Amino acid sequence: MAHSTFKIGDLTAVIGDNAAHDQHRAGYNGVWSLINNTAGARSIFVPAVAGLNLEHVFNGEEPPDSKTFFEPRNAPMTFKQLSDSEAELHQPPTPTYHVESWTRFKLVAPHYLDMSFRCVAHQHVFQRGYLGIFWASYMHAPLDKSMYFPGGVPEQSPPLWTQHCTQFHNRDSTVLHREDKLALTFAPGRDTLFKSLSLLRYHLPLFYGNHDGLMWIVMFDRTEGIRLTHSPSGGGVNAALQTTNPAWDFQFLVPKPEVMKEYGFKVRTVLRPRCSRDEVLDEYRKWKEAK
Repeated sequence: MAHSTFKIGDLTAVIGDNAAHDQHRAGYNGVWSLINNTAGARSIFVPAVAGLNLEHVFNGEEPPDSKTFFEPRNAPMTFKQLSDSEAELHQPPTPTYHVESWTRFKLVAPHYLDMSFRCVAHQHVFQRGYLGIFWASYMHAPLDKSMYFPGGVPEQSPPLWTQHCTQFHNRDSTVLHREDKLALTFAPGRDTLFKSLSLLRYHLPLFYGNHDGLMWIVMFDRTEGIRLTHSPSGGGVNAALQTTNPAWDFQFLVPKPEVMKEYGFKVRTVLRPRCSRDEVLDEYRKWKEAK
C-alpha cells in the first residue's frame, strides 16, 4: 500500500509515498492531505499534490534535467504504516546524489503532526562542500499567502514578528537564521528558490501561516542548517478561486557531509484554530521543554 489515512484527535491525515492514486499525482510524497475536523473538510494542502513533500536534493551543481532536479519525486520510495498514528517513508540511495532517507510521521492528539527525518550519503558527490535537502508544502489557496516568524533584518534586536510574502517565484525566497554564515556556491544554471536569499532573518526556528480559520505552525528542533523558503505560486493556480497556491517551504543544509554518517532533524507541526502569537510561542516552548 502506498498510503494510509490516520485519524487522531482533531486531525485527519493521508500520508503516502510518491506514487499516483486517484487525484493524487505521482511524484509528490509526505502528507497528501491534512484536515482539522473541527473547522470543515478542506485540506490545507493542494489536493493533487502534498505538504511536507521531499522535493530536492542539491549540491550546487546544475542538474542535467528536471528528473534529477526533482530526484526525490522520481526515485523509488516505499511507505510503511507503523501504527494507528505513525508511518514511515524510506527512499533508498538516489541515482544521482546517492542519499538514502527515512521520514517518519506521527499524529499526536489533539492537533499535532510530527515529522522526523534521517539521511545518509552513500557516496561523496558534494564537491562544493555541502548537502542540501528541500521540502515543499503546497498550500490550498489561502487568502493570506504569508509566512510569519520572529525575526526581522539581521541587526533587529529584539526580534519582531515578521511577514514574509514574496511577489515572484524564485525572488527573495529563502530566509536564513541570523547566525547562519554558510555561503553556498552554485554552478551557472536555472533560478531556484534555494538560491535566492531574502534580506530578512529569522530568530526562532518556527513559522506559521493562516488558512481559512486555522493556523498552521511549523517548529524545528534546531536552527543549525534550517532555512525557511516562500513562493507565492509554487503550488500552481486555483482556477475556481482565481488565485495562486503558495508554497511554504524549508531546507536542511549539511556542511562538509561525511559518507555513511547519519544526519537529521525533527519538526512539529500544529494545525489548530487561529490563536494569538503568544500562544504560538507557548506551543514552541512546550514542545522544546518536552524533548
